[in-house]
Amino acid sequence: MKQLVLMFILSIGLNVNAQKSETENVKAKIIEFFDAFHKQDTTALKSMAKGDIKLQTISVNKEGKTVLQESSYKEFITSIASIPKDQTFEEKLLDFNIQVDGSMANAWTPYEFWFNGSFSHCGVNSFQLIKEGDDWKIIYLVDTRRRKGCDN
Repeated sequence: MKQLVLMFILSIGLNVNAQKSETENVKAKIIEFFDAFHKQDTTALKSMAKGDIKLQTISVNKEGKTVLQESSYKEFITSIASIPKDQTFEEKLLDFNIQVDGSMANAWTPYEFWFNGSFSHCGVNSFQLIKEGDDWKIIYLVDTRRRKGCDN
């Protein structure tokens, strides 16, 4: 009986460690995404997504109405590549909240966006990912953007 209890405790520990490892792998993928984003590395960005995924942005317009903008990943990559090299941009991630269930993960990352050294906006990214083999791929990305209520 003691051996059975010990095996049960060990298996729970292994599951927790495997889950933590996958959480770390998802975090590493998000960091890799933003490294490629800041370097305007379109080849790396393309490799991180599963096909031409949908991107959405939620914001509030000048009339105070919530607006949903949609674009394809291809449009996103084209826009990143078109930023002139003499302009700087940085999306500073403030935190990570990652949840993993088997081959699916969600990463919630609050951020501040800076353009040419000046604060632009803040919000949160919500990444959905799928694990294929040993690699995590982005399958959906939605973010919020606001200028008010930021702690900058």
